[in-house]
Amino acid sequence: MAHVKEYSVQEKLSSLVTLQKIESKLDELKVLKGELPIEVADLEDEIQGLHARQTRIEEEINGITEFIEQKKEAIKEAQALAKKYEKQSDNVKNNREFEAINKELEMQQLEVKLAEKHIKDANEEIAEKAIALDKAKKTIAAKDGVLNTKKDELGKIIASTEKEEKHFNKLAAEARESVDPRLLASYNKIRKSYRNGLAVVQVERDACGGCFYSIPPQKQSEIRQHKKIMVCENCGRVLVDADLHTSVEIK
Repeated sequence: MAHVKEYSVQEKLSSLVTLQKIESKLDELKVLKGELPIEVADLEDEIQGLHARQTRIEEEINGITEFIEQKKEAIKEAQALAKKYEKQSDNVKNNREFEAINKELEMQQLEVKLAEKHIKDANEEIAEKAIALDKAKKTIAAKDGVLNTKKDELGKIIASTEKEEKHFNKLAAEARESVDPRLLASYNKIRKSYRNGLAVVQVERDACGGCFYSIPPQKQSEIRQHKKIMVCENCGRVLVDADLHTSVEIK
């Protein structure tokens, strides 16, 4: 049966402090990027939405243009029929035929007027959509400019910190393997609970280094003895003494 090494409380605490210090270094690198990654992602989403709007407007304009062409063809057909009926009216034999042809002629003239009205309305709609399209294009151009600027800024920061980030990510992966699994689960949970990512803190000026809750002398003595894992009663962070915290150095 494989022998599983048992770690002392001090070793467990040292591994936790090591992981915390490494991940705090990574947090510092993230702070350098600030809100840029989120801003870049939001801008990309917004520009994608604007492109979709531009495409939709262009499709609507194309649809209206096709409608106009259809109405122009309808006008030609109606005018051709009107000429046909005009010629037939010259050869009518009685009033009944004359009235029937006149009715058809009037019908074609009405078709022409209705089609012309549809074309007029459609052209007005195209003009409105052309304004909206121009606005969308200008907005996209402006947003693209902002996006490129922010991408450049972010790219420079990434380039300057990439080597460091890879180094600390590697160290963090190695450090996680050395932490007791149950402690690691607690550490991850606590770390996610606080914006500064601090799950392991030292006692400073008789208080928790995370929430500054006062730590009684007796509890401070127990923390220095490294006999068990001690946590802050107020914030739940793991507490270590200053000597142990200082003894852990991250290159």
